[in-house]
Amino acid sequence: MPATKITKQSTMQEVLDAYPSAQRALFRRYHIGGCHSCGYEPGDILGEVAARHDITDMDEVLSFIEEAEQLDQRMKIGPAEAAEALKGANPPRLIDVRTPEEWKLAHIEGSTLITEDLAREIYSLAKDTPIIFFCHHGQRSMDAASYYAGHGFTQVRSMTGGIDAWSQSVDPNVPRYEIARDLSTGRALLKPLRSVVSQAEGCVNP
Repeated sequence: MPATKITKQSTMQEVLDAYPSAQRALFRRYHIGGCHSCGYEPGDILGEVAARHDITDMDEVLSFIEEAEQLDQRMKIGPAEAAEALKGANPPRLIDVRTPEEWKLAHIEGSTLITEDLAREIYSLAKDTPIIFFCHHGQRSMDAASYYAGHGFTQVRSMTGGIDAWSQSVDPNVPRYEIARDLSTGRALLKPLRSVVSQAEGCVNP
């Protein structure tokens, strides 16, 4: 349970700080926050945001946010646990949801890079097919796992810490890298990991 209890008077920032999964959950259930017309500011009040979407049952909203967070926690799997699962009798599919550019720089042996065709193919799999998604640090993979869980898949997981954590705790031969921002163009640049210098260059952690 989060240290801070949220209420209908909580700001959206307080909601997201207490329940990081709320952003996905609110969009999935209520279409809150998906575009400009249904978005919100960090200082907006949860109850007022709900009212703008004609939502009156705040007890249901608060309960759903908490349930969504619990589901997110159940979908997480650490790198070491994922590595053990891959050695099992019924190994999960290991799907990389990063970009092709990131894949070329570093990838996990036995994993498959996501494509539009693969994303569609997953729908044809049995709903209890074990799948582990991973990305650079774990945010994009949680979005992917949550998406398929919302479509009835019961054994989807997201690898916490992503390929960066895998490199540190499972296979140090997998290169670590950073995504830095070119300050002159605003474009993202992939570079070998340089922790101190990267901070000065505006490193982002997707």
